[in-house]
Amino acid sequence: MSKVQLISDDTKELVKRLLTERISLRGISLRGICRSVEVSLSWLMSFIVAQYEDLPDHLNVVQSKRASGVIIQLLDIEDTEVEADEMWSFVEKKENKQWVWVAMDADTRQIIAFYIGDRSKLSAKELWKLIPETYRKNATFYTDNWKAYKSVIPEGRHQVSKSKTTHIERFFCTLRQRCSRVVRKALSFSKKLDNYIGAIKYFICHYNLHIALHL
Repeated sequence: MSKVQLISDDTKELVKRLLTERISLRGISLRGICRSVEVSLSWLMSFIVAQYEDLPDHLNVVQSKRASGVIIQLLDIEDTEVEADEMWSFVEKKENKQWVWVAMDADTRQIIAFYIGDRSKLSAKELWKLIPETYRKNATFYTDNWKAYKSVIPEGRHQVSKSKTTHIERFFCTLRQRCSRVVRKALSFSKKLDNYIGAIKYFICHYNLHIALHL
């Protein structure tokens, strides 16, 4: 009969933080966590799966901010700007490309929605459906000139401007630095799509929590 491993809450919190730092489900990185915090690989894998399953669909987006001592409800502001863009990576092999579609509140820098799929109009529609309704009704959306966006974003609130998508491009740089699964030339890629999606969602949720501390 196998021995049950008892893990302290402090150790679990440490592991949660480590999982936001360029860690993969393959190779030395996870085994390094096991050695450093003295947990088994089987426990760590089960813990990661549980963390992914508990992630909120709202991605920890905070819908208000404080300015000059007054709380402003961001989603009531009709001139809110949203940046949308996509980046590619792969699962299992480079031929199996996966595109990470992201929408960011340009003011708060929070990621308000993301979707992983191909680069077609269907994926653009899926991202659009995941964006909170008030943003879809009120915000102005800035994208590059990729045609898929034009098929889903209302013409009157869609602007094509590379100079207005710099924040989301910077986020993609951060994502590639902190999440090894999306690094193009590495051995840390995911073998399963569910793990790939879970890892990116995990990072985004923690990223939004960090952003919320500064609102």
